[in-house]
Amino acid sequence: MTSTSLGTVTVRGFSVRATLAAVLLLAPLAPAPAAAAAQQPGGEAAASSGTAADWTPPLSTRGRWIVDANGNRFKLRSGNWHGASGTWNGSGSTEDDANHHAGENSGRVPLGLDRAPMAEIVSGFQEIGINSIRLPFSNEMIHDDRPVTDRAVAANPSLRGRTPLQVYDAVVRGLTDAGLAVILNNHTNTTRWCCAVDGNERWNAGRSTETWENDWLFMARRYQDNKRVVGADLYNEVRRSVWDDPNWGLGDGHDWFAASQHVADRILTEADPDLLIVVEGINWTGIPVDGFAHGRPTLEPVRRLSHTLVDSGKLVYSAHFYDYTGPNHSGATGLGETSDPRYRDLSPAELTDVVNRQALYVAAEQDQHFTAPVWISEFGVGGREETGAAPRAWFENFVDNLVRADADFAYWPLVGWHEDRKGNGWALLHWDAAGHRMGVYDGDDWRAAAWTRLVRAPGRTGPVAPVASWSMLSPDHGDFVASRRMRALPDWNPGARKAVCPDGQRLLGLSHTGNRGLCTDVSTGSLANPSGTHEVVTDERHVAPGQDWASGYTKLQCPEGQFLTGYSVRGSAVSAALCTAAPAGALGTSGRTVWFDRSDNRGPAPRGGDFAYGHYKGQCANDEYLAAVAYTGRLGSSRTPDALYCRKLG
Repeated sequence: MTSTSLGTVTVRGFSVRATLAAVLLLAPLAPAPAAAAAQQPGGEAAASSGTAADWTPPLSTRGRWIVDANGNRFKLRSGNWHGASGTWNGSGSTEDDANHHAGENSGRVPLGLDRAPMAEIVSGFQEIGINSIRLPFSNEMIHDDRPVTDRAVAANPSLRGRTPLQVYDAVVRGLTDAGLAVILNNHTNTTRWCCAVDGNERWNAGRSTETWENDWLFMARRYQDNKRVVGADLYNEVRRSVWDDPNWGLGDGHDWFAASQHVADRILTEADPDLLIVVEGINWTGIPVDGFAHGRPTLEPVRRLSHTLVDSGKLVYSAHFYDYTGPNHSGATGLGETSDPRYRDLSPAELTDVVNRQALYVAAEQDQHFTAPVWISEFGVGGREETGAAPRAWFENFVDNLVRADADFAYWPLVGWHEDRKGNGWALLHWDAAGHRMGVYDGDDWRAAAWTRLVRAPGRTGPVAPVASWSMLSPDHGDFVASRRMRALPDWNPGARKAVCPDGQRLLGLSHTGNRGLCTDVSTGSLANPSGTHEVVTDERHVAPGQDWASGYTKLQCPEGQFLTGYSVRGSAVSAALCTAAPAGALGTSGRTVWFDRSDNRGPAPRGGDFAYGHYKGQCANDEYLAAVAYTGRLGSSRTPDALYCRKLG
């Protein structure tokens, strides 16, 4: 980028030359700081972390909980082992440590392999109570065929001569062989430090969305036989570039909701159906200057528009929190700084309210279309050299929030450098050039008590019973087919936008306008007949004589023994109903008409949440199924749904 330099912004030891084009945007992306220290007294905290013997992959979700293959709760007590995605600041020689974040040159591999054997590093993770690792990579790293330097892997000579991806392979194997779960994290496009206006703002910055998707398919397939590789964290800190904001649902090339939904379904259907899919909220939009709109949406948009994947029980949402950022503060100091409060400026009660609003509500509110586990996949603070009262208080208060919510978490970062016990300070484990380790439990790190409280916190353990699923359908800009079965069949209504519930769920609600739908398996579980019979209904052929349940309206009604699992629209008008056969006796025949053309009609205590914010909605009761939908084409109407025909389950 060539523009007039206006100054330098420094955040937690990270100095970036601000440019005229970038200065207004620098803060959204105040880079995640590096790391602090950690050892473990007598291995006590290890009792709270998973070991190779006490969890069975793969992982999935039940409501707000992550569970293993036996249905037992698996809490992600994670840390970030960074470095493979890059530490270079973007200017100067990549060989000069001074040009890397905090002077820590990872050499394009997970940090610390130059200073300690991999087994020692992994053992250190287990000692401090970690059971899972978020392992960042860059798209550039995947295709980088240059061997790493001998220096980068000096303490692991067996890795000499390998490419960064081959070293990454070895690290994945070392972690999983030790019983740790690994979540692959697409951190950046290029192998450099994140996160500023640096060409890594979006998944498709500097490359096409198709290329990004193909990289994900490559990575998912690469580790599909290693079931302790449990998750795909799709992209890190999606944020504003110099000129454009990301969005959540506008249907354009910057739509993070649509991009993450699409690649998630491709990963599950084309690569590895066992992976958890981790979707982080939007990290920043707007220009960080007082008087201009700006803020950190995080997971707030999920309340109105949530993902529905082809496999229920695979979605995890994530969010990041640091003391020096804020709900409307980018994290910058000086240029790019606004008068908005940082998280560390909030009282404990205010912090709790904000964190709940921005993220934790997704897990706290049950039986909603958006209910899912929330993984706080980055948070951290300076260690021994952090003397500020506000950052220290924030860390204590934030840990209290994680404990209170029984939240899954991943500390940033796990590994750092030190010399004479001095250095970046953020990591929980540090090694010096001679291979001597300094840790959070060495007796001089103020974070030790809070960290112990976090990893030993009481929380839900053991079996988690299956729960009802609630799923939103949103064919706003194109097909939204969440059924594996229907995706494998020919187009059942060419030219229309189609929405289909995940296999095993039934359609229970529709919006009058806006094209949204609500699916569930509540009360009955899966209804679908194993035969897979379905019918596309475009007329009234199945309305029995004398049973006109919506006089004067066109009715798309399923034949007896079938129920709605999908619908199609042309513009705003409903054009067809997709009906699926149920096993004999599963469906009743008595019904009622639910009108919702003039107001909501969802019953006294509807579950599933507001699946079409700002629009009238109709919804059958939990013990009913949707048998038909009615609309009118009379003057002034747009053939949008006006009434539902709800029948009792058998």
